[in-house]
Amino acid sequence: MESRKMTGSEALLNTLITEGVECIFGYPGGQAIPIYDKLYDYKDKLRHVLVRHEQGATHAAQGYARVSGKVGVALVTSGPGATNTITGIADAMLDSTPMVVIAGQVPSSLLGTDAFQEVDVIGITLPITKWAYQVRRAEDIAWAVSRAFYIASAGRPGPVVIDISKDAQVGLVDYVYKPVDFIRSYQPWPEISPEKVKEAAELINRAERPFALVGQGVILSGAEKELKSFLEKADIPAGSTMLGLSAMPSDYRLNKGMLGMHGNIGPNRKTNECDVLIAIGMRFDDRVTGDLKTYARQAKIIHLDIDASEMDKNVRADVKVLGNAKDTLRKITRLLNPAEHGKWITSFEQDEKEEQEKVIEKEIHPQGELLRMGEVVRKVSEATGNRAILVTDVGQNQMMGVRYFKYTETRSVVTSGGLGTMGFGLPAAIGAKIGAPERTVCLFVGDGGLQMTLQELGTIMQEKLEVKMILLNNHFLGMVRQWQELFFDERYSATEMENPDFVAIAGAFRIGAREVKEREKLDDAIREMLDYKGSYLLVVDVEKSGMVYPMVPAGGCITEMLF
Repeated sequence: MESRKMTGSEALLNTLITEGVECIFGYPGGQAIPIYDKLYDYKDKLRHVLVRHEQGATHAAQGYARVSGKVGVALVTSGPGATNTITGIADAMLDSTPMVVIAGQVPSSLLGTDAFQEVDVIGITLPITKWAYQVRRAEDIAWAVSRAFYIASAGRPGPVVIDISKDAQVGLVDYVYKPVDFIRSYQPWPEISPEKVKEAAELINRAERPFALVGQGVILSGAEKELKSFLEKADIPAGSTMLGLSAMPSDYRLNKGMLGMHGNIGPNRKTNECDVLIAIGMRFDDRVTGDLKTYARQAKIIHLDIDASEMDKNVRADVKVLGNAKDTLRKITRLLNPAEHGKWITSFEQDEKEEQEKVIEKEIHPQGELLRMGEVVRKVSEATGNRAILVTDVGQNQMMGVRYFKYTETRSVVTSGGLGTMGFGLPAAIGAKIGAPERTVCLFVGDGGLQMTLQELGTIMQEKLEVKMILLNNHFLGMVRQWQELFFDERYSATEMENPDFVAIAGAFRIGAREVKEREKLDDAIREMLDYKGSYLLVVDVEKSGMVYPMVPAGGCITEMLF
């Protein structure tokens, strides 16, 4: 390939374009000005979304990546610009989201001198990235960026940080793009063991009560069809982790709901009743397992995962099948005998009936005057034909969102799982809408989380995006209040909130808004929100004392749920 003379900043932008990047979320600053200066000449090739805070750039990049399947990109300056991305980087690491964060840095001659806005970005981010690298020469930029995209997206996805000194940005280089598709020290696609595949199939063929746990790895590997073929052939019921929820349509006959602390009764109970447990692309998070001493002790456990470090980390597996879920599921399915487990599948019905009576009916069809979160979520979902993308913040709004929203398409859930980041929702919804502009994006957020990244309403305004935002306003930090009520003798310390006029704030950002307090006005307000041309904030005043049930107390047995 013929080389071209250009600056390091131009080499960066050309490499991004060649890697397929269409959108960058960022915020300029002194040590990134050379990059932004050249970006001015690439406006027709690279869309830049000006966020209002660098944390917003990372969460928007996450939302973009989660719905599009592409690598999200954030561009920031040095010092506080870089440190403001730390939360988003850690969030992406725990939730396996492919993201590349590019930070400007002081000139290499000033490194280590405590220069203005200098910080050790690599030292800070190494523990929370797949790779972090500092570039000090213009000729290393194209190589580093291509390598970053390969590492971020290959194998188990995750975040990568590239720190580029200012002199590298302005230096001249003979630019040649060389794609990176192999790194000797990094083997993202482990070789699948035929013996392990056979062992897994034999266990499943002998099972009388098999149960599958579906994680986000199914979605990340694009294995939704393979999952369905696997479940259908062996007639296996399945439960999902929170991030794996939309891998199966909500109404799919073998989909038995969500696992974990606020999951459905059936999947939690059956985990401790099945004889073979098949975990697919999930990491046995503590919110899913509860007390490990009582977790699935009766079952033979098969674990399918692409990351060897997850094997036996929390739960010891009898058969460990290392590899991409799309490939391992296909190979195992070939060896399965067609089966029927009608009696076992029917046994879920009693749990479903109990949950419907004790929890769901009271939440979506409440008898009292006060609106409840679950009924709002369900009504919005139904009004979109259950085809929208659900984005949530963290807290009660998150749990109610994932419990009562329904899914028909994959990549329909964007939420902060492992890190549980309040403030995630609003910027993530921005990225989700840009990543899937043809789909309706519904954000459910609490009054606490919204005020953490409220400034990103300015990004929505400037980009003229259409995001439907539903604020479930209970004037409390609801999830903390719930724990205080249940486990701390109702000592509501520092959880009650005095809130501003959110409708007025939305109006200041030229965003449509309405507040609803009465049930009889809710349907009309939802229709108004969805029909509105542009972004809309629907403020719904819900009961202050609302609780998310079922609930497994932290560290408790997964079958011992509070109602």
